[in-house]
Amino acid sequence: MSEFAPANATRPVNPGCHVDFGHSRTRPLAYFLSSLLVLSTLRYVYPTSPLISMPMYEKELATAKPQFDDMDKDAEDRFCRFVERLGPRSDGLVRLFDRGEFFSAHGPDALLIADQVYKTTNVLKYLGSRKVGPSNARGLPSVTISMTLAKAFLRDCLTTKQMRVEIYEPEEGARAKNNARWQLAKVASPGNISQLDDLLFASEDLLSNAVSMAIRIQMRDGQRTVGAAFVDVQDKTIGVAEYADGENYGNTESLLIQLGIKECLLQTDDKRVDHELSKLRMLVERCGVIVTERKASEFQAGSVQQDLGRLLDETHPATLPEYDLKTAVSALAALISYLGLMSDSPMHGQFRLHHHDLSQYMKLDASALKALNLMPTPELGGNKNMSLYGLLNRCKTSQGQRLLGRWLKQPLVNLHSIQERQNIVEMFVNDDISRRQLQEEYLRAMPDFHRICKKFHRGIATLEDIVRVYQAVGKLPRIIECLEKVQEENPVHATLLNKVYVDELSDHLEKLGKFNDMVENTIDLDDLASHNYTLLPSLDGELERIRGELVDVRDQLDAEHRRVGADLGIDIDKKLHLENHHVYKYSFRITKAEASLLRGKKQFIELSTQKSGTIFTTNTLREASDDFARLQDEYETKQRHLVKEVVGIASSYTPVLELLDNLIAAIDVAVSFAHVSANAPVPYVKPVMKERGSGDVVVRAARHPCLEVQDDIQFIANDHEMRKGSSEFHILTGPNMGGKSTYIRQIGVIALMAQLGCFVPADSAELPVFDCILARVGAGDSQLKGVSTFMAEMLETATILRSATRDSLIIIDELGRGTSTYDGFGLAWAISEHIASQIRCFCLFATHFHELTTLADHMAWVKNLQVRAEVQQAAAGSKQDRQITLLYQVVDGHSDQSFGIHVAELARFPDSVLAKRKAEELEDFGEGEASPAGKFPKGEVDAGTEIVRAFLDEWRQRAEGGDGDAQLTALRATVDEFRGKFEGNAWVKYVLEAL
Repeated sequence: MSEFAPANATRPVNPGCHVDFGHSRTRPLAYFLSSLLVLSTLRYVYPTSPLISMPMYEKELATAKPQFDDMDKDAEDRFCRFVERLGPRSDGLVRLFDRGEFFSAHGPDALLIADQVYKTTNVLKYLGSRKVGPSNARGLPSVTISMTLAKAFLRDCLTTKQMRVEIYEPEEGARAKNNARWQLAKVASPGNISQLDDLLFASEDLLSNAVSMAIRIQMRDGQRTVGAAFVDVQDKTIGVAEYADGENYGNTESLLIQLGIKECLLQTDDKRVDHELSKLRMLVERCGVIVTERKASEFQAGSVQQDLGRLLDETHPATLPEYDLKTAVSALAALISYLGLMSDSPMHGQFRLHHHDLSQYMKLDASALKALNLMPTPELGGNKNMSLYGLLNRCKTSQGQRLLGRWLKQPLVNLHSIQERQNIVEMFVNDDISRRQLQEEYLRAMPDFHRICKKFHRGIATLEDIVRVYQAVGKLPRIIECLEKVQEENPVHATLLNKVYVDELSDHLEKLGKFNDMVENTIDLDDLASHNYTLLPSLDGELERIRGELVDVRDQLDAEHRRVGADLGIDIDKKLHLENHHVYKYSFRITKAEASLLRGKKQFIELSTQKSGTIFTTNTLREASDDFARLQDEYETKQRHLVKEVVGIASSYTPVLELLDNLIAAIDVAVSFAHVSANAPVPYVKPVMKERGSGDVVVRAARHPCLEVQDDIQFIANDHEMRKGSSEFHILTGPNMGGKSTYIRQIGVIALMAQLGCFVPADSAELPVFDCILARVGAGDSQLKGVSTFMAEMLETATILRSATRDSLIIIDELGRGTSTYDGFGLAWAISEHIASQIRCFCLFATHFHELTTLADHMAWVKNLQVRAEVQQAAAGSKQDRQITLLYQVVDGHSDQSFGIHVAELARFPDSVLAKRKAEELEDFGEGEASPAGKFPKGEVDAGTEIVRAFLDEWRQRAEGGDGDAQLTALRATVDEFRGKFEGNAWVKYVLEAL
């Protein structure tokens, strides 16, 4: 809509025709019905396509079809040869060709778009007469995609699917030619979206930061030194870290998780550390991070100090201690070059340098991230409550959502900081009214200040951006009042909110006072009701003159509207509409039912007849419309340089706005924690936290927060009690599907939530601060990387054994199932024994190796738990031998059955496949007729066992203190004494014969 449309005008509903409904005050029924027709057609053709989830206009529908009519056969063949020369597309790469108003994709990319965007191959066209690739006998598969759909598709590729993007453009001046030569113009990856940032995220808030990292390894005297550098362009942070690491790179894995890295640069041609780089690459990919290979020559620290001098803000001194981290700084050199930061001059002087200390946050490995369902993944489906992030995300701002994602991967280990967050959450929980007011009235209205500041830095901000900041700053006094009210309701923590939030907010408000004064003195705030963002005419005499003439012309348009309505004798609000058409400028539109009134009246000039009615004008309206367009152009030209000055002044406030953004995000996350804690099916409780190594785990009626909110689930709560020296290692056995995995994982989720500062799902909770949560759950492989299920299991377990300390929490689920039973059990025993005897940390070990429960006989601090199940004889006529009821209750003791065949019955296996008799033979523990020899009853085996035990006790007593000969003499005498008993027991006789 024009800057000076009539005062009661609204924004165009359809950008394709720029209809102005300002004078009609109603949405045309014909347009509404035609929109429904278009959408219903789309639902029929593409029932699952994302096309129907966004506004669709005729122009976008047209671009959903192949448009290559401007290419003749020779041009098609030349283009196909160019695509072929690009080489095969690697996995994780998307190539698009910019054709002006739309994009095109070819080969595998066209098939991908046809499948994922259009959900049909009918949109494909095959270019060229020659075969391109083994499967393209009909030519090169091609498709076009509109700019709107391309943006949504590329955003999904970069943020969700973790893919790289290449965009090709015609060479200078060649766009309109059939023989256009193409060149690679833009590249982007999950960790480097700067070249597409303005295109893809200009109007979309980025909900997770694109963080890139570079890693360099140095080996000296058998010691590994890892230098890591990372850049977060959204938060304008450059970070470095340098540390020693083990051969499994556990510290590096924790660093990748803590920072939420999307892309990692690794050197490729350094023969000295090739083996180490191979292991590191496997680790990085296991963490779901894209690996980008760069030459080792790029990892040189030559000009880094000079580059940082230009990139960092003025608060950083010329000499920094971070420069002494030589390995990390050399990695930073490669990262700065890859991201092209030195060529992005608007960002110079905007970054801050950060030395990341791994020990300041809880360490998490990739397996723990997956086991605790920390972040949403495609495997979890569309239910947001299936991940902890989705459950806790009740944030109202995009910056709050980004911060929540970062906090989830960086749980605190400082007890004071944890308790401070918990106290803040408690205050919001206790004041429900203020919490809701903050969420719905104030936080929801906060814009993404980081994104606006970035537009200020790049010089592309508009008056609308300035007004959004102005309106947000106007709400700060109310936010402060709301926080002070919360504080009054919680006298126990009387000054906490002042210290953490209120004082800083007041300081920012004071600094932004001049900003608001500037806005009020330069921008016409009265015109905002018409969605117009203009400067006050009083800023310039010529501007004021033009504005006055525009008002006069607007009055002429309104007067002509009333005159024509009176001449035709119809209602100007319902049947005669004055619209600012994108082709005919200001014109009248009359409904079809009233179109006959124009016939025979030469003063009305018909322009077009459409479904929505007849468009016409008059000589007076045409002259007034031309005058309005001319004056509007003059006004925009005149105010352009003034707008640039106003934006320049506003951009000087970006440092304050970025600090305000961080504060708003922190408030948003704390309020979100309180909202979830107070509105859970059973309200969460504030956990009692103890210093590292000084507390026990005592959680009463613990629940899994993600499972208890699922539909049709009645969650059974269970206690967790783990005490140092008496029950620090738990071995959990029980039936399949009995809830073992849920039980061991929920304590990990509760511990993590507690160290986030959130309340936890339980009746009461007492926990120590854990330095890390390590997990080994599930089974996964990666055949393409040569990693079997069992190898993946062993890699994860090796990381646990090398990384865990006495203050860690270990969760192990079904270790050893990736190999033979005997090997698996042997490994499970050795690993559990090592953790229980050497590491001595809190550990939950779920297993179906029931023999493992005997570990509790050797160590007093190992405790056996089992998941209860009731087994009853099946009713007469039932195909099942027994009826099993899973109670999902965890009690002391151990189970000797897994009920796997019962699960197979529930899955409706054929009776011929269930193999119950074989299972009884293999899993029998001496009961009934089936014994190790296949023929000894339990009583015979028990009696034989007692005879052997008595024989060994007697021999020990006789041989005690003697030499070898004496012991042999004692053995012979004891055998003679027990010979009759041996021969009298069939089982002992069988064992002796077998020996």
